[in-house]
Amino acid sequence: MLERASARETAARVAAGALAKLFLKEFGVEVAGHVVALGRVALEGEPPPFDKVLALREREEIVLGCVDPTVEARMREEVDRAVENRDTVGGTFEVIVHGAPPGLGSCAQWDERLDGQLAQAVMSIQAVKAVEIGSGIENAAQSGSRVHDEIGYDREHSRFTRKSNRAGGLEGGISNGEDIVVRGYLKPISTLRRPLESVDFETKETVKAAYERSDVCVVPAAAVVGEAMVALTVARAFLEKFGGDSIEETKRNFLAYQEQVRNF
Repeated sequence: MLERASARETAARVAAGALAKLFLKEFGVEVAGHVVALGRVALEGEPPPFDKVLALREREEIVLGCVDPTVEARMREEVDRAVENRDTVGGTFEVIVHGAPPGLGSCAQWDERLDGQLAQAVMSIQAVKAVEIGSGIENAAQSGSRVHDEIGYDREHSRFTRKSNRAGGLEGGISNGEDIVVRGYLKPISTLRRPLESVDFETKETVKAAYERSDVCVVPAAAVVGEAMVALTVARAFLEKFGGDSIEETKRNFLAYQEQVRNF
């Protein structure tokens, strides 16, 4: 149980997720994650464009995985304070799927909804206690006229568009062609250098919890795991939609679907 609670369990997921990302890239679909909040420090304003998130991979050294170096410096200070206080700190990561076609997922059955599958996949990561699709948390406090994404049509590319993406690329459990945006919220990990009160199993007496070697902040690492889990989930939905026993067959089905959508 201790090992399953450890993030070491996610190593295999990240390896499988790398293959899923390679598969999706064959169809022009990219997946990238970044840290949007760490403790009390968070990115503010409009979400960064996907290209800026993808560019994180080109940095010589990725420390906390934040796209804004100034905000990242403040995040490092937040971690340093936690170290000084013998404490831990949580935060939020975001994963973006760019280029996903409309139609992935299903509205027919509750367990086939792509937003539900993504939420389950991200929630399964250790220390994640909440999942958000698009700007779902902010949307809950707004009126419908301020929340719903207005629909347009791009005649040049023969596709429906949205003026905004508060839905996070998912409507009715199905991808709508916009970027799919998923956030995972992590609690601070529980293995503190300043242990909290607990109970001895044998005597049932009050004791201080045992301390095991652990990190102070796992949010950047969780962003990598989240990227893998989202890629695996979208790749599965992709194969359910287009099928095929080989990459060539899947591509044939995908291209035929794209043509069908263009002629809709």
